Amino acid sequence: MGIPGEGGRVRVAGLRLTDFRNHHETRLDAGAGHVVLVGENGAGKTNLLEAVSFLSPGRGLRRATLEEPARKGGPGGWVVSADVDGSEGRVTIGTGIEPPAGSPPRARRLRIDGADAPTVDALSDHLSVLWLTPAMDGLFTGATSDRRRFLDRMVLAIDPGHARRAIDYEKALRERNRLLEGHRPDPAWLDALEAEIAALGVAIAAARRELVDCFRDVAAGSAEAGSAFPAAGLALQGSIESELTELSATEVEDRYRQRLAAGRYRDAAAGRTLEGPHRTDLVVTHLPKAMPAADSSTGEQKALLIGLVLAHARLVAGLTRRTPVLLMDEVAAHLDARRRAGLFAELDALGAQVWMTGTDPALFSELGDRGRLFRVADGAVYD
Repeated sequence: MGIPGEGGRVRVAGLRLTDFRNHHETRLDAGAGHVVLVGENGAGKTNLLEAVSFLSPGRGLRRATLEEPARKGGPGGWVVSADVDGSEGRVTIGTGIEPPAGSPPRARRLRIDGADAPTVDALSDHLSVLWLTPAMDGLFTGATSDRRRFLDRMVLAIDPGHARRAIDYEKALRERNRLLEGHRPDPAWLDALEAEIAALGVAIAAARRELVDCFRDVAAGSAEAGSAFPAAGLALQGSIESELTELSATEVEDRYRQRLAAGRYRDAAAGRTLEGPHRTDLVVTHLPKAMPAADSSTGEQKALLIGLVLAHARLVAGLTRRTPVLLMDEVAAHLDARRRAGLFAELDALGAQVWMTGTDPALFSELGDRGRLFRVADGAVYD
């Protein structure tokens, strides 16, 4: 799958933060190449990456509540604004929350070129943001929910409607669980909810399957190209996803709806819905060794995760005809010189803008003039 031409390259040309984490007023002019943020731990490097991650739908790379990014000692609101250059020219995006004027909850606001946007889904029209953070190092051995969330972020990058389907699905599940807690729940109401759950659940599972199918070709291409990072194989472990390999979506939806109706007493006793795509697991394999990722060494898992993120970035670029913006927090710290050089070469081949952090500028020496280095200290940025 090819990489977009020059018209498909997207970059964050300028970033402005107001009362975001430890940044009171920060301005950063990124330039044309990669962005390297260097400074001591706690200086505010990752906060800058988090700010960029809020240029995509969702809760950012830390999965923060809306209030959490507000600077301590500040007025209680925060703003992230960015100039984004893409195939259609420059667009200015602003997002954040206003200082509290009344009772919570407060809504996240989004403005694009000075006009209010109806939903954060509008961000997907302008850029895709992918990230790799140290918190993801335990992805293959950690909780199933973490892998499922990672999977859904992968899907969201190529299918902006996936987030809304997931939100509506979870809302319908909660409503069904609430009804089942009652003494005599209304069967007609349950029928309607279960029909909605089945339709949304199958749509979610189908989108995940499509992502996995597309990823297979990209992973094979990475292996053939001699990547410095092992290729990852992806598979889905879930009843709905499995049925979609043999049956039509309509047939799977009917079967799921019937199982939901038959399982009401069981789910009422458990206090939750025991079957559906909300219980699916993402199974990752180290393809060169034909080994489950969870059984690989710590170093192999780190390399595999980097390879997976790079392959996903290539997939996003190929399907959307637009390069994603990549955020890589402390990515070079545990790589040897060969792997670092391989990483930078693959990032160059991808053509995407990458924002990277580290404590030692020497880790990025192989980048040369392909990256612009900024020093970060006490919530301030120095060129």
